[in-house]
Amino acid sequence: MNHTIDTILAHRSIRKFTQQAIDESLLTTLLNCAIAASTSSFIQCVSIIRITETDSRKTLTQLAGGQEYVASAAEFFVFCADFNRHKQINPDAQLGFTEQTLIGAIDAALMAQNTLLAAESLGLGGVYIGGIRNNPQAVSDLLAMPSHVIPLFGLCLGYPDQNPEIKPRLPQSLVVHQERYQDKVDKKILSKYDEHTREYYRHRTQGAKDMSWSEQITTTLNKESRPFMKDFINKKGFSTR
Repeated sequence: MNHTIDTILAHRSIRKFTQQAIDESLLTTLLNCAIAASTSSFIQCVSIIRITETDSRKTLTQLAGGQEYVASAAEFFVFCADFNRHKQINPDAQLGFTEQTLIGAIDAALMAQNTLLAAESLGLGGVYIGGIRNNPQAVSDLLAMPSHVIPLFGLCLGYPDQNPEIKPRLPQSLVVHQERYQDKVDKKILSKYDEHTREYYRHRTQGAKDMSWSEQITTTLNKESRPFMKDFINKKGFSTR
């Protein structure tokens, strides 16, 4: 249809990068694309920390669960919800509301997606790193984050050194609802998608992984993930009320 739509629909997570650096002028453009994203009520409550020091990259690699591309990507950014800037402007700012936490997370996601989409449109690739939240206090300490700033996720960027298949997403018929929420999942459509996903994993792993989407989310949601997050964000001044 057009280059923008083609770029969006061709998205793949890239976890292997060449050693080619990203030109500083291009990097400036990508970050300007991030800052251009929509922001709730013009609050602009996101900060991006660019990590270039080798030792910091190595430490973050381990804190994020040993994901080596955190160290090997040309660029690595940590996206943060940030109300510290607002507190400095207005010491009497009323903070800690759960709605503010949501705004910070949403705005950060919009900024990051702008960044990645702009990068992909120019031949770069990337992958989000939710593993930053595996050890949020250690990440916060390493990057000297004060109160009212929390790390949400990382983003690796670089020139791809792999060409993975596109991972199949849920079909519109299971995602898009008409007028009201449709409470019944169409099992026939889900079964077809499950088999599509299973075949994707079989091909991607040369048969080492044989799992449907339903099986994957059953495994994932049968246990609590990062149970320490509530205490951490409360300690940092988020969602205290």
